Amino acid sequence: QIQLKESGGGSVQSGGSLRLSCTAPGFTSNGCGVSWYRQTEEKAREWVASITTDERIEYPDSVKGRFTASKDKRTDTLYLQMNNLEPEDTGVYTCRIVGPPWFPGCEDSWGQGTQVTVSS
Repeated sequence: QIQLKESGGGSVQSGGSLRLSCTAPGFTSNGCGVSWYRQTEEKAREWVASITTDERIEYPDSVKGRFTASKDKRTDTLYLQMNNLEPEDTGVYTCRIVGPPWFPGCEDSWGQGTQVTVSS
């Protein structure tokens, strides 16, 4: 499994912004599909954003218009810009390489997560 490392989490008030980062050697330059997820103790893991192998960016309705996923191939960094945060956005945010497995360096892999806390 490829080691992914997230950063950028923290505590903000409702309406605030945070930018999360996720790094791993080669995963953006290799063209891997990548995604962000979040989870709390009360809720199941929820998909937040994806960048597909053909560069489509997709979001669920719950974050569409507020969250923006992007990647920098020069630094192999995946970003999640989160604006107008709400208390319901609280959770541990994790990045994931979703494959495909036949792409070198694109094995299904998860990061450890970074905590985001939004207070009202």
